[in-house]
Amino acid sequence: MKVVFLNLITVGMLIFPLGAKNLPMTAEEQDSLTPDQVLADLMAGNGRYVKGKTTDANIQARIAEAVKGQYPQAVILSCLDSRVPVELIFDQGIGDVFVGRVAGNVENGDQLGSMEFATMVAGSKLVMVLGHESCGAVKGACDDVKMGNLTGLLEKIRPAVESVKGFEPDERTSANSDFVQKAVEANVRHTVKDIRQSSPLLAEMEENGRIKIVGAVYSLHDGSVRLLD
Repeated sequence: MKVVFLNLITVGMLIFPLGAKNLPMTAEEQDSLTPDQVLADLMAGNGRYVKGKTTDANIQARIAEAVKGQYPQAVILSCLDSRVPVELIFDQGIGDVFVGRVAGNVENGDQLGSMEFATMVAGSKLVMVLGHESCGAVKGACDDVKMGNLTGLLEKIRPAVESVKGFEPDERTSANSDFVQKAVEANVRHTVKDIRQSSPLLAEMEENGRIKIVGAVYSLHDGSVRLLD
């Protein structure tokens, strides 16, 4: 058999591949998955990453096979931060996931258009907004930093920062790690909400069960990903 699945998830009587395998996902494999199964796959992959037991994929075979087409199972909007290597932390390989990156994991028209392409055209079943601990962009928004083109980006994060409750005025700074963490989570939730509101196409796909839109936060300390309600 040409493809060897190193890890499997069983749903009913069907068996689905988990994580990076020897070859990229096929159209048939992508089509057979539900949004919940894709989410379970990513979280299982993160579990392997945390334990240091990631899949040893055949890179050269994947490169050659990916030339024929791509059928990623998810699209992930992540922060620009170099400490958050998205494919690695979910144990995914070439052709498995789309990744959009921008400081503070905020959405704009370009990111929304990319998500619509990933789901409506390329068949991805999951949209994830992935924030992370100690996000520099969120810290900048906490301190209302003004700096060139970064100013406009941080202004997109400010509503999430301002929505955080339970802190005195002098506690609402980047020096307060508890406040920053709450702002990071609020920013992820804010982006998820904006995606649904700003893209009727994605919102309709989610309502019809074709995709799922979720938010999560990555831990710089232990490499784990935590889903947000």
